[in-house]
Amino acid sequence: MTATKPSPETQDLADPAALVARMRAGERRATSRAVTELERLSSAAPRLLEAMRPHLGRALVIGFTGPPGAGKSTLVNAYTRYLREENKQIGIIAVDPSSPISGGAILGDRIRMTATLDDDGVFMRSLASRGHLGGLCPAAVRVIDAFDAAGKDIVLLETVGTGQSEIDVAEVADVRIVVSAPGLGDDIQAMKSGLLEVADILVVNKADREGAERTAQQLKGALSLRSGPRANVPVLKVTATTGDGVPALAVAIDDFATANVAKDATVRRRRRARYLIARAAADLVGERVRHGADGELDRLADAVLAGTLLPADAAGKILRGM
Repeated sequence: MTATKPSPETQDLADPAALVARMRAGERRATSRAVTELERLSSAAPRLLEAMRPHLGRALVIGFTGPPGAGKSTLVNAYTRYLREENKQIGIIAVDPSSPISGGAILGDRIRMTATLDDDGVFMRSLASRGHLGGLCPAAVRVIDAFDAAGKDIVLLETVGTGQSEIDVAEVADVRIVVSAPGLGDDIQAMKSGLLEVADILVVNKADREGAERTAQQLKGALSLRSGPRANVPVLKVTATTGDGVPALAVAIDDFATANVAKDATVRRRRRARYLIARAAADLVGERVRHGADGELDRLADAVLAGTLLPADAAGKILRGM
């Protein structure tokens, strides 16, 4: 009887160290296989992460966030083109809203990021947010590691675009860029108490439109109310569709990274690990609340309603009981 030939997927995962070596040699299929396994956290993921560990910590992670309609995808596309002219190897993670039907990513960003087409120096993966309200998903951190191990110089991370709740990027990215645009006045007001707090660089995209200067002044006005380093965040005007302002943005990113990003890769990776732990803890508590014993939860709920127990104390009781 003829032996069944192992599938390409089985062969890829049989030797994680060899797979990582192929990733580092620039083989796109090897990177795609690793990204897929880490995204879905398959049984092979721990062995892959172990094999990648000696090669992690080199890539700079740049996060792009901001309200819907600001043109984040177009800006990432323009910045990618600029980086490729500098011969940088780029990984792009676009966290899209989850499809209500399949649960997967809607993949709208892929349509707009033409810089990723037919360029072996760019690898893009769209991820589904899967209901995470902070603009990211834990899978994004694992995919960052895959791109890092594959030798990417820079990983660009574009978040969902849900507004001021989108602050997880602060825990994951080394450089945080908040993007706005003219005509988003209400969103600017919301950003003052949310996204502005995490910005290392503020960008007014679509600067060729009427109101761009006014939007920039609104952002500068919001910053002027602060004290300390956060009062001096650069506010740049960019037109991503033409590339105007992108070189200045690249300089600002380089300047910030040089001055503020920890040279010790362990420090940066530890921050991302803390994010993963916090997300996992929140998910565990959520599962306990949704599927815990009704009697126990009802007693806690009644105590909260009666004012004899604070919600935080009730949550603490759930955590201690896990």
